[in-house]
Amino acid sequence: MHVTVISPEAAIFDGEAEAVTAPAFDGQVGILPRHAPFMTLLGRGILTVATGGTARRFRVAGGFLQAVHNTVRVVAEQVKGE
Repeated sequence: MHVTVISPEAAIFDGEAEAVTAPAFDGQVGILPRHAPFMTLLGRGILTVATGGTARRFRVAGGFLQAVHNTVRVVAEQVKGE
């Protein structure tokens, strides 16, 4: 699935991934390829994007996550690479 992580300053990640784990406002959510349409507000915590056997981790706070048509968009108010 295609994943994009966007901060107010720039696109932080844009590529293919096998899974995404994100801190929603009410707990962790996991997204796999072909996930049903889904949208949630983000809380504060670690966003993990699994790509080719490795994992990219980002500390995020605020914003939202949207999954639709095998695409995941994460638009966060604050993003820092780990």
